[in-house]
Amino acid sequence: MSIKKTSLYATATAATLAVTLTACGGSGSGGNASGGTANKDATVNVGSLYEPQNLDNTAGGGQGVTEALNGNVYEGLFKLTDDGKVEKLLATDYKVSGDGLTYTFTLRDGVKFHGGKALTSEDVKYSLEKVIADDSQSARKNNLQVIKDIATPDARTVKVTLSKKSISFVYNLSYVWIINSQAKNLKTTEDGTGPYQLGKWTRGSALSLDRFPGYWGKAATNKKAVFHYYKDATALNNALLTGAVDVVTSEQSPDALDQFKSNQNYKVNDGDSTTKLLLAFNDKAKPFTDVKVRQAVSSAIDDKKLLESVWGGYGKLIGSMVPPTDPWYEDLTKVNAYDPARAKKLLAEAGYAKGFSFTLDTPNYDPHPTAATFIKSELAKVGVNVKINTITPDEWYTKVYKNHDFSATLQEHVNDRDLVWYGNPDFYWGYDNKQVTQWVEQAEQASSTAEQTELLKKVNRKTAEDAASDWLYLYPQIVVASSKLSGYPLNGLNSQFYVYDIQKKG
Repeated sequence: MSIKKTSLYATATAATLAVTLTACGGSGSGGNASGGTANKDATVNVGSLYEPQNLDNTAGGGQGVTEALNGNVYEGLFKLTDDGKVEKLLATDYKVSGDGLTYTFTLRDGVKFHGGKALTSEDVKYSLEKVIADDSQSARKNNLQVIKDIATPDARTVKVTLSKKSISFVYNLSYVWIINSQAKNLKTTEDGTGPYQLGKWTRGSALSLDRFPGYWGKAATNKKAVFHYYKDATALNNALLTGAVDVVTSEQSPDALDQFKSNQNYKVNDGDSTTKLLLAFNDKAKPFTDVKVRQAVSSAIDDKKLLESVWGGYGKLIGSMVPPTDPWYEDLTKVNAYDPARAKKLLAEAGYAKGFSFTLDTPNYDPHPTAATFIKSELAKVGVNVKINTITPDEWYTKVYKNHDFSATLQEHVNDRDLVWYGNPDFYWGYDNKQVTQWVEQAEQASSTAEQTELLKKVNRKTAEDAASDWLYLYPQIVVASSKLSGYPLNGLNSQFYVYDIQKKG
């Protein structure tokens, strides 16, 4: 799983989706540039707040490495499109055994890595093993550990045997980058099969991608894409206004949008996000072991007021981990809704009529400090005292995610279909409900998407009723671009940002 600025690593699940044949082209892209002709030798300048921590998505590269390299530099056997569909990419076909345990993949012929080596089944085997290795920090490590054996009968055939059925297996493979098995130094270099190869990465400044002349599929519609990195939203918006960048991947300053909306040289796009801002409790640490305390804290916070203060008229309230784009979505915003009187009553029933104190570990980048201050003020009204402890992303990963050394924390969870993490009692928030764990396991081994969806709707409702976390709001996905651009992604699925279809006029 991914979060803003850094990455988390856990299981995920998804419905079996329609799989069709595709090359480089994407769907769900936006911006209809008017006037002029697209320049095939153009350089597209992309503005972002999320620089990679390194270039290896199995070594904690973070959101930034997914944004810049996924689909652009590295490809998988399958591809997740901007509208959430799974399409064949480096796999041209696959077959599943009757018991659902063996998948046989046929690889695309004529594919070469940027270093010149031809793609073979050994590279796929290496890439899968890299994801599930002991030292892997991949977002798909846990759920791909159902892999029992990987065989390579010939150069174009990969046979994967699972230890148990996994209805999400093909979906999860769309997150696995296929890497040259002979590649070295992947934290600072790359060797993928995508439409771009790495140009230059200047840490703290920019990362450039050059069109790869030996690409197997449709060539990128622009010659070069450069991701420029900024420390804050103001600097990012100024770069767009001055023409230093052509598009902003994810607008973080809604107050600044009017200057773009009123200017015909720009287009503001409001897409679909899967990013949830969570107040995550440590459900194994007192007082949050008590469901009534978690319910009380959730009911004491006015999520609508918080969303309005941070995003204005953008974003959505969300009463669970499930966004509207997930198949098992149900509007649960009325469960543990804002009700200070109820919060006080629940606290009294839990034995905290005079309240209690706890430390809120808060990442040091927006909007967390703002949200933490708001939460502190809201909870003070019901007698709960909050001490804000501001930490860096690296400190958050070690203290909270790895060591579970916290009472409560704020964090953004980027991935779609990530409700199933509540079925893992060892995940950092420690939610442990045997029935939920059983439902999640049954859903993953379901024989149909309908069966899976029904089980995960039960998980959704139960975790919401238990206030397993407090899901504060769902982020908007606001992409702002020059009117000279077209073909850019509109939605925020797992932070990927395909640049190969972007056309630039003039």
